[in-house]
Amino acid sequence: MKRVLVIEDELPIARLVQVYLERAGYEVKWNEGNESTMEDFLSWKPELVLLDLTLPALDGMEILAKIREYGSCPLIIVTARGTVPDKLQGLTQGADDYIAKPFDPDELIARVQAVLRRSAYLAEGKTVRLGSLTIDFSAQLALLGKEPLSLIPRDWQLLAFFARHPNQCFSRDHLLDQVWGMDFVGGDRSVDTAVKRLRRALQSWCGVEGDIITIRGTGYSLRVY
Repeated sequence: MKRVLVIEDELPIARLVQVYLERAGYEVKWNEGNESTMEDFLSWKPELVLLDLTLPALDGMEILAKIREYGSCPLIIVTARGTVPDKLQGLTQGADDYIAKPFDPDELIARVQAVLRRSAYLAEGKTVRLGSLTIDFSAQLALLGKEPLSLIPRDWQLLAFFARHPNQCFSRDHLLDQVWGMDFVGGDRSVDTAVKRLRRALQSWCGVEGDIITIRGTGYSLRVY
């Protein structure tokens, strides 16, 4: 049974979410967003976090940043702050999805299932070695030689997708669908930005053993030489 940590200060909303998650087969722990939030996250080790941004004691974005310091645990923001800039900030900071309040509980469950499916897909298998580049899916770690690459969660997910499909070309829309999710609101320039970050991280690998190439008018491909 997968564990979901709900960080939400409004008890009626937390109870509603808990009921629907438990009906869907998840184990749920509720934290109202206080000094014990990170303690609960680290001790309980959830498979997914639902995070409100507007909390009385802590800032939701600060909680997101702290969670990202410990890895790529799937995280969905559920908040009343539903403007496009808010969504872009949350997704850029590492959230896997963003749901504005008020929300349909059934849609929330569908989003949870979709994020967990993407996470499970990226974690399948063991490792892929592309010359000196090693992708460890179970540990969600990329090594160049013996040195780990410092990647934000979204860049790791993009690299993991490329590594599972080397020498194939994917359009920006396809990458948005498979890595960002169908409901991402940032547009295809987010793919270009992530590819630039990956190229910088892989600069001593790119051009020697492989490269992330741009295919004009089509998209991107991880070419292995």
